[in-house]
Amino acid sequence: MTISNNSGSLPAVGWREWLSLPELNIDQIKAKVDTGARTSALHAFFVDPFQRDGIEWVKFGIHPLQNNSEYAIECEMPVKDRRVVTDSGGHREERFIIETTLKLGQHEWLAELTLTNRDSMRFRMLLGRTALDSRFQVNPAESYNIGKKHRKKKLKGSKST
Repeated sequence: MTISNNSGSLPAVGWREWLSLPELNIDQIKAKVDTGARTSALHAFFVDPFQRDGIEWVKFGIHPLQNNSEYAIECEMPVKDRRVVTDSGGHREERFIIETTLKLGQHEWLAELTLTNRDSMRFRMLLGRTALDSRFQVNPAESYNIGKKHRKKKLKGSKST
């Protein structure tokens, strides 16, 4: 589905989509599309800053699957920035900002992500309006318009992870 506007037609995303974050080795993560959030947010259950060759980096752990704290991915990325972010409950928190590639269907682009603990939230990731700007329209009546969940095929003799 595409929606026409003054600047042409943009693909329409639903209120939730399956994304991948290839630089973080995340094949799929369910994201809530949130036009009320300026910056996108990624669940990180720990965040440890460190220095590498005089540059600030951050090591962090992600539970990419909802309701599964057993499966975890550890990542390291350079820190792009630190910002004070106000969450939907009005709480202010300084967060690390990383920049990484997002992939939604055939669309791929760089976006900033804040790192924060989202254990108490339904979605492990929020896709904010800055990442959506000039790329997509949002149809809040739809889900998974572009990003589809990949079913892992179990190969004979192998264990699925």
